[in-house]
Parts: sequence; C-alpha cells; structure tokens
Amino acid sequence: MVRRAEPLTPSRVPRFKSRLHDERVAAWLGIWLGVAFTTAFVTGLISHFMQQPPGWLMWPSRPVNLYRVTQGLHVIGGLATIPLLLAKMWTVYPRLFQRPPVRSVGHAVERALIFVLVGAALFQLVTGVLNISYWYAFPFFFTSAHYWTAYILVGSLVIHVVNKWPKVQRTVMKRPEDGLDRRGFLLGVAAASGTVAVTTVGEAFSPLAKAALLAPRRPGVGPQGVPVNRSAYAAGVSLAAAGDPAWRLRVTGRVQRELSLSLEELQTLPSHSARLPIACVEGWSAGATWHGIRLRDLLHMAGVAGDARVRLVSMEARGLFRTSWVSPRHWHDPLTLLALIVNGEPLDLDHGFPCRLIAPNRPGVHQTKWVRQVVVV
Repeated sequence: MVRRAEPLTPSRVPRFKSRLHDERVAAWLGIWLGVAFTTAFVTGLISHFMQQPPGWLMWPSRPVNLYRVTQGLHVIGGLATIPLLLAKMWTVYPRLFQRPPVRSVGHAVERALIFVLVGAALFQLVTGVLNISYWYAFPFFFTSAHYWTAYILVGSLVIHVVNKWPKVQRTVMKRPEDGLDRRGFLLGVAAASGTVAVTTVGEAFSPLAKAALLAPRRPGVGPQGVPVNRSAYAAGVSLAAAGDPAWRLRVTGRVQRELSLSLEELQTLPSHSARLPIACVEGWSAGATWHGIRLRDLLHMAGVAGDARVRLVSMEARGLFRTSWVSPRHWHDPLTLLALIVNGEPLDLDHGFPCRLIAPNRPGVHQTKWVRQVVVV
C-alpha cells in the first residue's frame, strides 16, 4: 500500500527563529554587494584588456602604479566580498522554502535569475580564491571562464537591481519601528570584510606587509627581496642556458640594423635606473629598483620607426606568456628598461637573468623574463 504524502501545512514549513532574516538587512547587504561586484567588474575589465588588448586600444604607460592599484583593488576587494555574500545568503535563504515555490511565470523567471546570480557570484569568488592560491583544480582556463562569467554575473545583477530597486528604496528609506537591532549584525559583517581586507592588503601595500596573513605573496619575501610568481625551474630555464657565454640579445625584424649583443656588450651601454613595481594578476605587487638599458635606446640603435610595435621573446620554452608585446607608448617611455640589475645585484635566475623587461603600468605576466630576442613589427 502506497502512503500518500501529507500536504505541506503551515505547521510543517521550516521555522526560522532569527528576526534578522528580514528585508531591511537584505537590502543593505544587497547595496554593499552591488558596489563590490561593480568595482570588481570594472577593475577586472581593466586587467583583462591590459593583458589582451584589442588592436584599437593602447594603454598608457603612466601613472606608473595604475595597474598595481586596480588589480590590488580587484583581488583584495573580491576577497572582502566573501563575508558580504555569505551574510546575504544567510539572510535570504528562508525564501527558498516559500510555499508555493512558484506563484506565476514572472515569479519563476525571477527565481531562475536569482539562481543564476548566486551561482555566478559563487563561481567567481571560489575560482578567484583558487587562482590566487595557485591551485588550478578546475579543467578549464581560468582567465576565459572568469571573464565571461563576469558578464553573466553583472547582467543578472542589473536585472535583479531593476526588479528590486523600488522595494529596496522603500525599505531603506523608511525608519523601522519594530525595535530590531540590525546595526550590530551589519557592523559585524562589515568588520569581517574589513578584517579580510586588512590581512591581505599588505601584499600590495608594503607598510602593512606584516599584517598580510592571508596573502599568497608578501613584499620583501623572495630572491633579492622581490617575490617570484614563476620560477626559472617552472619555466624550464636552466642556469647553464641563461649563463651560456654564447647567449646574445638579438634585435630583428623591421629594423635598419640588426643587433646581436652579448651580456658584456649590454653592460657597456648607457645604464639607467627606475623604481618600478612588479604587479601580478593575483593581486600582489612589490616595488624594486631596476638598472638596465632603456628599450627605446636599444631600438634607436637598430633604427626603428617611432610607431613600431615590439615583441619580446623569452628563453622560456613554452607557456602563454613566453612572448609579450610592447606598444609605442611603452617603449618610448624612459622608465621602460631591459633590466640587468635589481636592488643593486645582478638579476637572480628566477628574476630573469641575464636580461628582463621592466616597464611602468604593466601586468607582471607581461614583464618578460629571460629575454633573448626583440622583434620589431
């Protein structure tokens, strides 16, 4: 005999005792999340288009620390968003048990979009944390997935805001009369987000480096006082190959004079210094003093046109970033160097010995190490 399921009566609906599961708390958390995700979206686009610029877009070389600031804000702000999202989900999750679950076609579409919004937000934050932890436990290419999911997230967020904004305005602007103390809960969530930010901001802001307990990299920790994201071993570059006396830096392509210079010959050229950061896409950055030859001086020696684009080729055998492009704005900048020295010492192998690029306002993955060829196109 099959027993018929009992109907869901009000007494059988799960009870949620906390009075903080209310619209006012949800509205304030929603506003904060909207600001956080918008900031992450804008700074994420900056990072994406600086790494993969379309042909019509030429990023400036100044301000020197622009990418350092925007990418630090992207990662550190993203981490600080986690407590906000968890608090928002806790506040509204009782609505999952509303009966009936769908009241109309419009309500079904609304709930489906909320599912997309929450799923995209969780995907961005979880994969983002895994990426900055250098744990690639997923079978897809992080950069592409993170980029396209950002549009899904922002699109669903815009629709959700338009749908809920009249209710949010009424809820936030009207003074509550129920005597419920929401301020303590909201301050606790804000404190959690602030704690996450304070314990990670030191990865990009050196004075707070000692407090960077959650940061994957800290300024000052690494060869010659500069962190390393990709070592020579990981790149397949050996000391024997980098230190080979037969090594030459070649300048080829659309030039009047091809150049082939040994390390000793590079060291005899006029040297300049620049105080520039390595700013990584994972959010950390570290400043250092670099010495080397201005890239524009080397290109002028080869007789290069002023509007030429330049491609730097690494000794690295494989990898997406074994080459990088340098636009005219960057190679004309006097701070753009082919560095031979960092912090007063010859480059460590992990920092790109014998020669590496260092340029202002440029992602770390495009500061090509172990340079062996400069191709002018």
